[in-house]
Order: sequence, then C-alpha cells, then structure tokens
Amino acid sequence: MKTLIVLQPEDDWITESWLRDQTETRVVSPGEYLSESIEGLPRSIRVCNLCRSYRYQSTGYYVSLLAEARGHRAYPDVLTIGDISLSRSVRMVPPSLEAIIEKALSPLTSDEFVLSVYFGENLAKRYQRLARAIQSQFNAPLIRCCFKRRKRWRIQSVSAISIADVPENHREFVAEVARQHLGRGSVSRPSYRPPRYDLAILQNPDEGDLAPSCPKALRQFVRVAEDESVRAELITAADAGRLFEFDALLIRETTSVNHHTYRMARRAEAAGMVVIDDPTSILRCSNKVYLAELLSRAKIPAPPTMILQRGDEQFERQLPELPCVIKRPDSAFSQGVAKAENESQLRLLLENYFEDSELLIAQPFLPTDFDWRIGLIDGEPLFACKYHMARGHWQIAKHSADSKTPRFGKCETMPVESAPKKCVALAKKASELIGRGFYGVDIKQSGDQFYVIEVNDNPNLDAGVEDKVLGREVYRRIIRTLIRRIENSRRLEP
Repeated sequence: MKTLIVLQPEDDWITESWLRDQTETRVVSPGEYLSESIEGLPRSIRVCNLCRSYRYQSTGYYVSLLAEARGHRAYPDVLTIGDISLSRSVRMVPPSLEAIIEKALSPLTSDEFVLSVYFGENLAKRYQRLARAIQSQFNAPLIRCCFKRRKRWRIQSVSAISIADVPENHREFVAEVARQHLGRGSVSRPSYRPPRYDLAILQNPDEGDLAPSCPKALRQFVRVAEDESVRAELITAADAGRLFEFDALLIRETTSVNHHTYRMARRAEAAGMVVIDDPTSILRCSNKVYLAELLSRAKIPAPPTMILQRGDEQFERQLPELPCVIKRPDSAFSQGVAKAENESQLRLLLENYFEDSELLIAQPFLPTDFDWRIGLIDGEPLFACKYHMARGHWQIAKHSADSKTPRFGKCETMPVESAPKKCVALAKKASELIGRGFYGVDIKQSGDQFYVIEVNDNPNLDAGVEDKVLGREVYRRIIRTLIRRIENSRRLEP
C-alpha cells in the first residue's frame, strides 16, 4: 500500500469512483488514523488528508500533524495548512505566480474570479497552467482561490476545501483527476517488482544549452535509477505540488536563492526528504561574496579578492589592480562576470553592476587557457575536466547580444587519478566547507600553483562530456548516494 486516504465516513461516495483499480490505496476514517488502530502501515506511506476542516487543532489538523510525526508523507502537510490559514501568505506570492495570474485572467471582463483547483487541475483547460501554479504555492488536494482585479489581478483569498464543498457537477471530474493522481506511476504487471523509492528530478526544458544536464544525461539518470530499483521521474516547477509524492529530490535545473529551485529544496528538506543539492549548499554556493569570505577564513588558496561596497570611500582611494575581473555575487555561466582593462572601463562596469547589488567581487585577471573543474559527490571526486576558454575569449562561455546560445570552449575529461593531485586535494578541501552534496570546484592553475575560483552546487553533468570517462557509473554513484541517504534517514526515525 502506498496511499492512505483519510476522510469522514459521510464522504465515502468517493470510495467507489476514486478507487477503481487502485490496489495500493486504502480509505480510513480520521478516528481510525488518529487512534493508530491500523496496523502494518509502512513509514513511506502517503496520507491524503481529506478531512472537512484543517483549522488549528481540528481533526484535519491533527491528521497531518501526526502523519508527519509518524514519518508518513502528509498531503497537505502542516506547513501548508499554516500557510493557507495566514492571510499574509496570500500577499507573499512570488512574482512568477503573479505573472501567471495576470496572463490567465487579463482577458476576463469581470473584476472577480473564483478558481477551483482539484489535485492541481481545473475543469477549464485554459486555466490549467494557473491551477498548477496555485497548487505549487498552496499544496493541498482541493483548493478554492478567489481573485480580485484592481489595477492588476491579485489573490484575495485561498482556502483548502473539503469533499463536501465540491459541487455535484464537478464530482466526476474530481474523481478522474484523483484517480490519475493516486495511480500515477502504477504498474499492473503481476511480475512487476515495486521500486524501493521514488525520486523526483527537477529540470527545466527551457534552459536549453545552459541546463546543468542535457536531455540524454537526464535519461541516463532515469535508467540508472531503474537499475537500482528507484522510480525516477522528470518534473518541472509546475509539479511542485506533487513534491511529497517522492522520497528524494535531485535538482538538475540552474539554482538560485530567489528562485523556485531554492523554495522547492527548502520545502523538500523540511518534509524530511533527501535533497541534492540541499538549500544550504544552494545558499552558500550562490553568493560569491560568501564564498570569498569562506575561502579566506579557511586559508584556501584563491586569487586576491576585494569585496567592493557601493559608495565605499576607501575603495575610491584604492581601485583594484588592472586588468581585473568584476563579478556579481550571484553570477553563473560566465554571466554577471566582466573584465576591466582600464580605469574608465572599471568605473563604467561598477556603475552598471552596483545597480543590482550592494556588494561586488573584484579579482586580478589571471589569464589561463583552461580552468580545472573537479566534480565531487559526498566528498569524493567523481570527474576531472579541463574547461578551455571559448575561442577568442577569456572565459569558458562567450555570450553575445545577437544570440541566445553562448559559445563554449572545448572540454577534456580525464580520470580523476590523472588530474594533478594538488588540484584534486584542494577541490576536496574547498567542497568540505560547503557540505556533502554534488559540487563542481573551479580551479585555476598557474605554474605549479592552484587557486580555487569558486565552488558550484548542481554542477554540469552532460552526456559525452563530464561522463566521458566513467559513463553510467557517474550517474550510478549519484543515485546510490541518494539511496544511502534515504536509508540512513529511515534508520534514524524513532
């Protein structure tokens, strides 16, 4: 059994219509679940809480609260119940959701609109994207969302509704989407061996060449996971509402703190899921000011670094040595990083970059033909690459205004044992400052000296590039790390 539905006995009309062919789903009353009169429930079970109220200290509230205490995956969880009960959570929707709301509702002539979201779906196809976005923000099975337009459309209120609140003419649709939700990923073959765990792989198809993993590499993750008896599914931000269906989250989308990747990592970790990379790693790696301070305090060799502050008079008296490289704290893929050859270029560059950040990084320009990238998982080296600079450019990626696709330099992947020992040892030491996730440490070599440029969470792993030496073994080691962490977390459960 994978799912337990908890609902009032008077709402048992769903039993026949929802549970058709659902051999791994069972229905119980709130009293049965709260009294622990049910025996033999696995810890990994999902508890779909369909009680009539989730208000504080109600039966529905305690079903989700005790589900989390028992190691079950509650849907909705207590965090969601709290978010929905607080009016300020409606005012704190991210800009990305505001844009989806405006696009979906701007054609309407009225100034008020009510949207019913059932397991992330709505009856009207034109509101499907909006429904899934609402589900991602307010992760409950049945949601009613009221919108009001003044200058722009805004969420006025959100409520988690009960089965009893579903209109009669919506029930057939709700039954269908519930069956899809409950049966997602089920296999009916008698010889089928159920997977040990469920893994969500977060990706963004719109990232194109800038994605951390190409489509072929993502397929390798799924296939290798299957070999290890793990059911892996590629998901996007639109599937955030389904996050708690899984045991672990592997992020293969470019991460940022002010971004859904960080929010999903936080939410998954708070629910006790295994996450690579975890929100702490994202937070630490995403800001180069933090990294510069961290490397300096640990006395790890790095290029001389100045942290520049907007309006700092001391900086005005002592400009960085030229030529120098100026970096925004959250720069990535060679974007937000620029070189200044002279003082006029430097001042123009700083004026531009200080518009977005109070602090910037300045380092002397160290010309090299390539950067080392050492990939590590759980503190152990996984691959070693030489990323060569793009032709005619000083960075590994050259971005141009007339093209959305950057031009990259060539990459040489070699066995870790063939890389300089000092380089690999330095990468291990730097990565330990961040954590035990999946990192890529960028290092510059000057003669026999090595300097850490940065530590990246969620580093590139593309088919035919970083996996060129180890092949499927690269993916297998990452999957096995996830499995090991899931099993360790289960052993620690009371």
